[in-house]
Amino acid sequence: MELIQICENARTASRALARLDAGRKNEVLRACAKALTERSEYVLEENAKDLAAARAKGMKESLLDRLMLTDDRIQGIAEGLAQVADLEDPIGEVLGMKKRPNGLLIGQKRVPLGVVGMIYEARPNVTADAFALCFKTGNACILKGGSDAIHSNIAIVDILRATLEKAGVTADAVQLITDTSHESTGQLMKMNGYLDVLIPRGGAGLIRSVVENSTVPVIETGTGNCHVYVDESADLDMAVNIILNAKTQRIGTCNTCESLVIHEKVAEELLPKLAERLSAKGVEMRCDERALSLIPAGVPATEEDWGREYLDLILSIKTVSSFDEAVAHINRYNTGHSESIVTRDYGNAQRFLDEIDAAAVYVNASTRFTDGFEFGFGAEIGISTQKLHARGPMGLLALTTTKFIIYGNGQIRK
Repeated sequence: MELIQICENARTASRALARLDAGRKNEVLRACAKALTERSEYVLEENAKDLAAARAKGMKESLLDRLMLTDDRIQGIAEGLAQVADLEDPIGEVLGMKKRPNGLLIGQKRVPLGVVGMIYEARPNVTADAFALCFKTGNACILKGGSDAIHSNIAIVDILRATLEKAGVTADAVQLITDTSHESTGQLMKMNGYLDVLIPRGGAGLIRSVVENSTVPVIETGTGNCHVYVDESADLDMAVNIILNAKTQRIGTCNTCESLVIHEKVAEELLPKLAERLSAKGVEMRCDERALSLIPAGVPATEEDWGREYLDLILSIKTVSSFDEAVAHINRYNTGHSESIVTRDYGNAQRFLDEIDAAAVYVNASTRFTDGFEFGFGAEIGISTQKLHARGPMGLLALTTTKFIIYGNGQIRK
């Protein structure tokens, strides 16, 4: 009954939010950003409780990094809310208007989805990001975070709700399900009639469970087995820098490079110097036979390694004899997230963009840029690896739908 009440509150709130104009929504978002900064000490105190519990359970460092908040990270969250406020409001946009022979004017108008449910794991920044994007688009959101971040999530939502109330806007624009049991997750998946969409964000197990068991429409976000392919014409110094950034800048994110593909013509020159730099960062290299002969510190890769999202200081390395073999390998093992080529060959760059099946495809850049903030969306509610409705980092437009609007002057159908 408590979950049903939460859902009913969200449905009521969504109708009120849909009536807010852009200026009002932006004013409230900026107030929320300010409040998070001013009350950062409270958030950090609660986050420390989550970190202590996670360490006691033996959580690995890459996942602790995803859970951890700092003054700088809270400031980044606040800046994300402010950036969302600065973005153009898509709600109310009319997408063309055409006149029919009978005189009817028929167009489409962008409108909120309504009530957005989100199930996610130990990344408390997602709590604020999801609220900001949903609020800007006139959607109410129901959030179900993981148990690892429960204290952090409660603190953030408390601040957001208090700010909403102070601004005279319904606090039920954002609600957090504080029951962290699997049972409540399962119940949320069955709330069709209340939720308009459900978005899972986390590990492969969570996403698979939601996709397979939800009766609510799902936007599927995905894990990231992201590749960097070093073509035979690549600038090798550039390649080393891109690979190091993509693999080691932050290892616990879905846009981190997990798999390296090397053209055999540059392997002998590239791999020894790359291995030295990766070893200095503590990266374990799981290599095919050719790469292993050039990297004494490497270990043999297994078939399973080509498709793994490690979220750890581990990298698989595959050598190929042609561009076509590289594309075939990547399309077989990738998760549809982010893929990059390092090359000086314009034709290969264009073919890579055309032939790789992924949400984000790069030429001569790190996969770490696949992110709502970096793409100019202010924040993201997730990175969709499916092909229907939304694909890639999901910002404001992904949280809208359209309806037809028709103007007449007394027409009746004959």
